Amino acid sequence: MAKNKNLIYIAVSLIAFLVLAFLYSTPVFTGKQLFQHDIVQYRGGAKELIDYRNNYDKETYWSDSMFGGMPTYQMGSRFEGDIIKKLDSYLNILPRPVNYLFLLFSGFFFLGMVAVRNWKYALLGATFFGLSTYFYIIIAAGHNGKVNTIEYFAPLLAGILLVYIRKKYVLGFIVTTLFFGLQVAANHPQMTYYLFLGLGFLFISELVRVIKKKVPVKHFLISSGIIAGALAIGVGMNSQRIMANSEYIKETVRGKQILNNETHTAGNSGMDKESILNWSYGRLETLNLFIPRLMGGGSQQGFSDSFDSKLRESFAAQTNDEEQIEQAVQSVKSQIPSYWGDQPGTSGPAYQGAVVCFLALLGFFFASKKYRYWILGATILTILLAWGSNFMPLSDFFIDYVPFYSKFRAPSSILVVVELLFPLIAIIGLYRFFNSETLKEDYKKKILIYVSGGTLGLTLILIIFGKTLLGFTNDNEKEIPNYILDVLIEDRFKLFRIDAFKALLYVAITATVLFFGLKQKLNQNVALLIIGIVSLFDLWTVNKNYLNDDNYVDKIFAENPFQTEGSDYLSEKVGDNPNLQSILASIPVNKTLETIAEKDKKHYRIYNQVLGTTSETNTSYFKASIGGYHAVRLRRYDDLLNEYISNVDSVKTPRILNLLNTKYMIFGNPGEPQVVPNPNANGNAWFVSDLKFVNTPDEEIKLVGEIDSKKTAVINVSDKSYFNNRPVQADSTATINLTKYEANELEFKSQSKTPQLAVFSEIYYPHGWKVFIDEKEVPYIKADYLLRAVHVPAGNHHIKMIFEPQVIETGKWISLLSFGLFIILSGLGIYFIYRKKDKNQILVEEKL
Repeated sequence: MAKNKNLIYIAVSLIAFLVLAFLYSTPVFTGKQLFQHDIVQYRGGAKELIDYRNNYDKETYWSDSMFGGMPTYQMGSRFEGDIIKKLDSYLNILPRPVNYLFLLFSGFFFLGMVAVRNWKYALLGATFFGLSTYFYIIIAAGHNGKVNTIEYFAPLLAGILLVYIRKKYVLGFIVTTLFFGLQVAANHPQMTYYLFLGLGFLFISELVRVIKKKVPVKHFLISSGIIAGALAIGVGMNSQRIMANSEYIKETVRGKQILNNETHTAGNSGMDKESILNWSYGRLETLNLFIPRLMGGGSQQGFSDSFDSKLRESFAAQTNDEEQIEQAVQSVKSQIPSYWGDQPGTSGPAYQGAVVCFLALLGFFFASKKYRYWILGATILTILLAWGSNFMPLSDFFIDYVPFYSKFRAPSSILVVVELLFPLIAIIGLYRFFNSETLKEDYKKKILIYVSGGTLGLTLILIIFGKTLLGFTNDNEKEIPNYILDVLIEDRFKLFRIDAFKALLYVAITATVLFFGLKQKLNQNVALLIIGIVSLFDLWTVNKNYLNDDNYVDKIFAENPFQTEGSDYLSEKVGDNPNLQSILASIPVNKTLETIAEKDKKHYRIYNQVLGTTSETNTSYFKASIGGYHAVRLRRYDDLLNEYISNVDSVKTPRILNLLNTKYMIFGNPGEPQVVPNPNANGNAWFVSDLKFVNTPDEEIKLVGEIDSKKTAVINVSDKSYFNNRPVQADSTATINLTKYEANELEFKSQSKTPQLAVFSEIYYPHGWKVFIDEKEVPYIKADYLLRAVHVPAGNHHIKMIFEPQVIETGKWISLLSFGLFIILSGLGIYFIYRKKDKNQILVEEKL
């Protein structure tokens, strides 16, 4: 009966999560969809991939849409036989973001049930975790892969705890394998990596418990073996994805550096330190886990309602010109953000909730030691790492010595680990506060008084002396005139003070509830309900600043953000929604791109300077682009961009654009784009007979901007042996033309009287591309720093290039075998559990 009753409570909790998720996302009831910046960019960059999939009912793993061409592994490509990803899609079947919120809630609920075995506390913890503000910020931005990965954090940890703490080996193996596999399938390695940095403390904690003889050595070894096996199978189920990305990542900006210059050292792995640490959390900024607008909230969040009037008063003291005053006010609001922290900018704070932070502090005193110390260690490490450039000794150590750490940027995002562990330690401590018989009442009372007093006291100090202690300005604002800066500081302090008073109130209510609960003057269930309501109200109202009804748009805008025709109806639909204003603003550029693509259907690239070469995918939506928007682009292409496109040279930059077969260039502004045809583009391929051999990549990239690439090719001396028995001789009548273009297959016809080196305006990538001359596979080399080149004998020839990465086929079979192994082992484990239960039942009956 008790078991059935518990199942009913669990079902009711899941229904509650579904209701909460839909209530937060009410626009989905009217068919509206989220408008997410990064997803808009994805739709543009992945257009060729999606069209190929729809037209041929198969996948291309190469696309020419962005940055001259790159693998699609990080662009939403699908893998045949990827069962674990299909399971992920079934779990995320609800409309976005309801799916994310429901899985965040329910995943932590499962973790709570494992940790405290009480549905009430699990339910409370689920709201603590599922309403963490950072998740709503990244959902609004369109970081879907990140939140998809995070939603599996809690159930994965639950599986590990089932093995180590609960000694449920079979169930723990199944849960750990399944949710680790799902997490890897979500394809955000950075989040998974950060999670396991934190979970390393759990392993150390269990090892220490073994050394202290709190846990049998046999159990530790069995548990560690099970977890290791589960993780190995979870990796195996994602073999295609992992193997393809591992191969790809070596050739990208996350792999080894090629050039030697002021910011790069050849051979060094990963990004330069400045790029890695660019989004580092400030030390004091960490307090916005507790007070959301400690440093102004998000960069675009805006100021208080009275800010405009105060600013006008300040300008009025300088001039009587009303028009000038209004322009100055608008200028300040557009150029100076409310956020004033150490990061270059931010969409919002990593607010965890005043109630959650307070309960987490109590949890570090009330929780049992098997949880307390490893969670504390993981919390301290991740906060220190989040500081990045503000705590260089630790950052330097991790970048230089900890494997893979240098592959990731934006250390502030490691706070996701804290956002998992704070709710966990909070509910564990809260459960023991109300239910533990080993914790004495005097101890509980003393800790409650000390922690609540310290928290409230610190908050009061910040409220009273905050302007002096925090300053509410940064070094970049030193040049702002005092009559403007004073208004800014006052308004930032005002926003902070509002949130600080709220935190004071929420903590006071929670502490009072705990005190009366301790004195048994308040029922435990009532106490939990009050705490839950206060925390829910707190987090819900803060989150609505970052993800609200304004983030939802009509389906037409979400699914086709690259509109090419304006209309009164469209303008009416856009209204004053800031998320959609960019759609209207881009219509002239999109129309221009569409016109070019319709009139000239050949294969070429476009250089779009209007929208920002490396910050838009509008161009990629209509035609192949010189630029794009992607954090993991090929290293050689990035080097070329930095050398010649970001730093424009009137002579060298056009040469590079010619090399990349840039047939059209777009200049001007978004409202009046100007198309400039480029008659000097090299074309899809050309023959050269003049070879310039150089010794280093630095010489390669420098010489590429100086030569006439239609006649000369720059070749690294390491490929000089390629020309042994492959002579090259000039022939002014030789021709080579593209006859077929698909994303992953190109065909050419050539004619020459002499042997030639054919250079293709296609990006060199050493894995997966195969070149055939008259159906016979031939080797190819790299020319002009980043293009493909192949020796073509004299005569008439058919040349074909096909992208067929071997890792995809190999990975498919490993993935299928791993999933099969998971099913077999899970089935055997369940069989032996039930067999053991049957034997025990027989023994009981025999005794009776």
